[in-house]
Amino acid sequence: MTSLSVSEFKATCLSVIARVQRSGQTFLITKHGHPVAELVPTRAPRHKGRGFLGRMRAEFDIVGDVMSPVLTAGEWTEGLLGPTSKRRNR
Repeated sequence: MTSLSVSEFKATCLSVIARVQRSGQTFLITKHGHPVAELVPTRAPRHKGRGFLGRMRAEFDIVGDVMSPVLTAGEWTEGLLGPTSKRRNR
């Protein structure tokens, strides 16, 4: 396990994280010589080659028409302005 001071870790954070990801190496982060944190590789499963939506492919089905508008132009306008009979003429 490699030891780094907080200031060293702050200065090289991205490269240290990349090193942990690439090699699986663990780092001990210290402040004034005392351990305060440990940076270890994750144990979570990796989903290589699949983006967020690709991972959810089997989780749900799209049913119906998702491209058509939900409201017509008249329904949209009435929803914003209220019923036309209640509008005041200015």
